[in-house]
Amino acid sequence: MQVIADLHLHSKYSRAVSRDMVLPIMTQFAKKKGLNLLTTGDWTHPIWLREIKSELVELESGVFGLRSPANDQGQKTSDQNEPKFILSVEVSSIYSQGGKVRRIHSLLFAPSIEVAEKMNAELVKRGANLTSDGRPIVGLTPPNLLEILMGIDERSFLIPCHAWTPWFSLYGSMSGFDSIEECFGDFAKYIYGVETGLSSDPAMNWRIKELENRSILSFSDSHSPMKMGRENTVFVVKNEKLKVKNFTYDDIRLAIMQDSKAKLKIGYTIEFYPEEGKYHYTGHRNCKVVYSPKDTKEKGTTCPVCGRGLTIGVMERVEALAASLENIVDKSGKSGIRWITDPFKKHPPYAKLVPLNEIIAESLESTPASVKVKEMFYTLTEKLGSEFEILLKTPIEEIEKVAGEALAQAILQVRQGDIFISPGYDGEYGIVRIKPQEKDSETDKQAEQATLGF
Repeated sequence: MQVIADLHLHSKYSRAVSRDMVLPIMTQFAKKKGLNLLTTGDWTHPIWLREIKSELVELESGVFGLRSPANDQGQKTSDQNEPKFILSVEVSSIYSQGGKVRRIHSLLFAPSIEVAEKMNAELVKRGANLTSDGRPIVGLTPPNLLEILMGIDERSFLIPCHAWTPWFSLYGSMSGFDSIEECFGDFAKYIYGVETGLSSDPAMNWRIKELENRSILSFSDSHSPMKMGRENTVFVVKNEKLKVKNFTYDDIRLAIMQDSKAKLKIGYTIEFYPEEGKYHYTGHRNCKVVYSPKDTKEKGTTCPVCGRGLTIGVMERVEALAASLENIVDKSGKSGIRWITDPFKKHPPYAKLVPLNEIIAESLESTPASVKVKEMFYTLTEKLGSEFEILLKTPIEEIEKVAGEALAQAILQVRQGDIFISPGYDGEYGIVRIKPQEKDSETDKQAEQATLGF
């Protein structure tokens, strides 16, 4: 058994989120994507929590499924083969500490709806407005949040979100800290892992000493159904001799903790290319200035156009905090997939992929949101299986029969890492291309465009 999990999502009650981010549509897309486990997200929002209680039913301890229509006896059940949900929510902490305004986003995980309701009540007591946004803003520090949550139920836990982004993260250059201990103090021992975010990958996090024995987690932070799973964490059975058919919230929690009693473990993660993330490099979007870490050593971090400080990118921040140089092993697996492994075997491997709709869009010379791209996406997933089956396993010849040579070869190039990238910076997403193109903007001229063959 393997559980492909995306545990950082938002509902339609969060700002700038698609109206399609509702439980039934999330479930439908999860099946097309190949996701087995989602998070409800946003359980602090009272209307969304009401929908969670109405539309989901608990299947295993802390694991929920979409309710099936009432049967003849009036009972409501759920299909065990449908994607499952657990409860997490992203909370934005904004507060002052050490003479600096801190803006830290945290994922809170709850083992039951009852725990979520009690946590909501505690947040309201402390002045939080839970109706304004599915990602609430609070004046509480992350250790405050964790102390309250674990006081309600010790099985609750907290994961720092998108740990490296400049503005809203644990290690963020603009408002974060230099270490987990600096941020969490006595509660640092309860931080079992961090979320990489789109602008960093596991190998970048492997370089940080305090993350050596913590889990490196990848989730999508998706605001729309199509983007779910663009990063995910895959849990597998720890002991192959064990026949595990179902899993609980505690199974996921203990796997993240790397507890000796865990039935599951993290088998691997699927990654967005971090260069495509919108904070990978240092720069100024409005001034069209983008620097690699090598550039900043030579030119500094003052914008040559406006004279203000550049927004320090994730790669620059990793270089500042890293205890070691990048050290990876590149292996080619089945179907030509390039797997990146930790030579010290302290962390599981990962693969970098481009979302299927983006590959289709380029092969059709269209946009990811176009009708013809959506139609091809549906055709492929109906005839060949889920998105992850297609990207990771389906023979190229089978893809070619359904979608033609151009798309089949594009998927092969993605598997092999043979792509072209202009890194993102200062809120601007990077550009990933299967085929090289003429650079069509000043941004592209300044960005380092490289063929990634690892």
